This record gives sequence, structure tokens and C-alpha cells, in this order.
Amino acid sequence: MTARAEYCIIKSMKLSIGIVGLPNVGKSTLFKILTRQEVHIANYPFATIDPNVGVVEVPDERLEKLSTMSKSKKIIPAVVEFYDIAGLVKGANTGEGLGNQFLAHIRETQAIVVVIRLFGNSEIVHVEGTVDAARDLEIINTELILRDLETVEKCIPKAESEARTGSKEAAQFLSVLREAKSALEKGDLLSLEKHSHILQNVGMSGLSLLTAKKQLYLLNGTEEDANEALIGKIKSLGADYLAMDLASATEISGLIKKSYEILDLISFLTTGEDETRAWTIKKGTKAPEAAGVIHTDFEKKFIRAEVVNWQKLLEAAHSAGSGQGGWVQAKQKGLIRLEGKDYVVQDGDVVVIRHG
Repeated sequence: MTARAEYCIIKSMKLSIGIVGLPNVGKSTLFKILTRQEVHIANYPFATIDPNVGVVEVPDERLEKLSTMSKSKKIIPAVVEFYDIAGLVKGANTGEGLGNQFLAHIRETQAIVVVIRLFGNSEIVHVEGTVDAARDLEIINTELILRDLETVEKCIPKAESEARTGSKEAAQFLSVLREAKSALEKGDLLSLEKHSHILQNVGMSGLSLLTAKKQLYLLNGTEEDANEALIGKIKSLGADYLAMDLASATEISGLIKKSYEILDLISFLTTGEDETRAWTIKKGTKAPEAAGVIHTDFEKKFIRAEVVNWQKLLEAAHSAGSGQGGWVQAKQKGLIRLEGKDYVVQDGDVVVIRHG
């Protein structure tokens, strides 16, 4: 690791999403629907102390179709880890409720699903006494901002010391730390859209700032319960939302897909007799790096990739009249492309890696 990234490094994260919100807003109910796991749900704050963790498959109709074509023995979908994290309360940044544990668990995730309560059930306690979605949203984001401000302020003295040695990298890091501090003090979330020059600094990327994580708001109630002011606030934050009554929901694959999308991820596919599988990569990944997701040696010894869109492969298989004819027929029709090291892998590409 180079010196420029050593100031306040936090360990890298897994493909994971934190389910966050105030107590008793439906977080554990959402987690149960997503993962089909039995979790402790109770009508009082902090029923969830340690985060429940569930691995959730990303729905993908392509896998079943390709598996049928290839007569695969098994299907392995892409997955996302969901963390059901203890409820947040006002003052969490100073340790109120389970604040320290809550904020530490969020740091380990890559994105956040913020559950906001819209439903008004007097039998279910609201920690603030009344249901007010806009206020709850502000409480959550304020706590995230205050914790990030603390993180940034702790890093400044060391960065100042490094900058005095004449290090240009340290000076640049110090400059963006001060900019981040100023933005947070104004109440801003640090988004890539507005603060890319700050967040793209190597040193800043190691801080895993909470407000820099992608957010998706799940409004627990009906679309009619969500007023224009609330929706406008969410959009002003550069976030997306879904309105859903979790009390009656049984299947929410749309949330899983949306959560996968906000992480800026796609899937490329492999298929054969042994397995049909979705491999997770970032948008913009080139062929050698994508090959490395399958096996590190594939990246080191990459020669080329044979690539075809999944739909075109299936069309070739159908025209052949047999599953086995899919790849052969696709080659005969000129649908299989030979791509080199500069090829950017696309969502839905079916790939065969050729390596030394």
C-alpha cells in the first residue's frame, strides 16, 4: 500500500447492503421478506441488537433459460448480502441507543436501504412519538453526517503533519478533507454527483464515509401516503425510492434488483453442462478483469474472450433444434465475437475465456 492511502484506511467491503432506519419502521419485516429467514420482530426499540445477515439471490430469468439450453447440473445466481441493522435514534453519533454499533455496521456495507415509516398504527410504538417521514429522514441523514464529520476531523491532524513534510499527495488529501468538513458542516451528504473531486481522492476512498454510500429509500406504506415534499427531498439527495406496504408484501424482487443496480453492478454469464452462473462485476470492467473474477489465473494469462449476447445464443439454440447446438450454431451464424483486452464486458454477455 502506498503512503498516500495510509492516513485513515478502513478495510474493504463485501457486496452488501445495510437496511437502516429508526426503530419499529419495518426493517426486520423487510429483511424477513427478502431472505425468508425467521428474525426477531418486536414492538419495542432495539429488538435487533446484532445485525441479522442474509444472502439474497438476484432474480435473473436468463439463468434458467441458459441452464435449460445447456442442460446444466446447477444454477448459481449473483447474490447480495443484506444486513438488518439495529434501529437508529437521534444522538446515535454520540452513542445514544445503540449508536456506535449501528454506525459501525453501516460502515461495513456498500449501500443503504433506508426504511421510512409512512403507516400510522398507534399499536406500534414510534420512537419519536409521532409518524413524520420527513423528520425521520432528516434524523437518519443528520446522524450519518455527524459521524462522517467526526471521521474527517480525526484525520485532519495527521494529514496536516504529513503535508508539512512537503508531500504533495498529503497536501491534496488535506485539501479535500477540509472541503469535506465544510460540506458536512453545511449538512450535505457527500455524493459522487456533487463531490466527485473529494470522494475520488485516494485517501478519501479509504474512509468509507457513510454519507457517500448509495441510498435507496423504502417508504413503508402506500404511494398515496408519500407526499410531494418527501419525494422531492429524496430526489434532491440524488436517491431513488420505492413505496411498499411491508405488512402485506410477500415478494419484493424489484427491491433486490434495484439494490443491485444502485451498486453500479452488472452480471456476465457462463453456461455449460456443469453449471450456468452469473458473475458480478462493476460496469465498465474490461475482459481480463472480468476473467479474473472467475479465476485469478484467467486474468494473468488472458488471451481473448469469446462473447455472445445471451438472447442471441438462445435464438441460435432454438434454430438448431437442440440445446447442444446453441454455441455451435451461434459460431456458424457469426454471432460469437472474439474480444481482446480492451473489451468492456456488457450485462448479459455469455463469455468463454481463452487463456494461456
